[in-house]
Amino acid sequence: MSRIVVGEDEGEVLDIELEESIVKRNMMLADENRRILDDNRVRAIDVMGATGSGKTTLILQVCRRLKAKYRIAVIKGDLTSSIDSDIILKEGILSIQVNTGRECHLDASQIRRALEKLDLSNLDLIFIENVGNLICPAEFPLGSHKRIVVVSVTEGPYTVVKHPFMFMDADIVVINKMDLAEAMKVDPDKLLQDVRSINPKAYVVKARCRDGVGVDEVIHALGL
Repeated sequence: MSRIVVGEDEGEVLDIELEESIVKRNMMLADENRRILDDNRVRAIDVMGATGSGKTTLILQVCRRLKAKYRIAVIKGDLTSSIDSDIILKEGILSIQVNTGRECHLDASQIRRALEKLDLSNLDLIFIENVGNLICPAEFPLGSHKRIVVVSVTEGPYTVVKHPFMFMDADIVVINKMDLAEAMKVDPDKLLQDVRSINPKAYVVKARCRDGVGVDEVIHALGL
């Protein structure tokens, strides 16, 4: 059977123009966020990935290792809950919750408002945990200095190739839950190859974040 491809209809042009305007505006705000961070000598790291991939666990493990060396805050994005933010607070790490409602990603304006609630003069590092999604966050930079994508073997063997835009601009890709690879019949080396075929410059780490395996390598890749 031949492949059927659905393209855009004539009436979709206005929607595309509006989307381009929103993305452009976000980019401008992201650049302003970066300037604010640079002026205050604060480094920001955007952590992205699907729900359940291990974003919060990775951030917690990194913070535990670095909180004696750096003054850290976490900006946590979620649709409605503050579950992960509360977990971070229990670790003694300052956390700002950003609820996006129906939106599937954080944007630069939300990060600006979060930055205004922080005393940047008393911070060295900010981790931004994006909403659990492998599509929308890729299009909306926040002004961070580094972007990490966490992908779990439990998401299946085709996660990377099905979401290429998420990995194109990633500085670090963490392939998480390596201990479950055999049970899930997923080849981590194939995931690694898929990442490198899309983004040869990305630093790829195989990890078991819950057990702390690979976390030191992530810290090294961040230059921390």
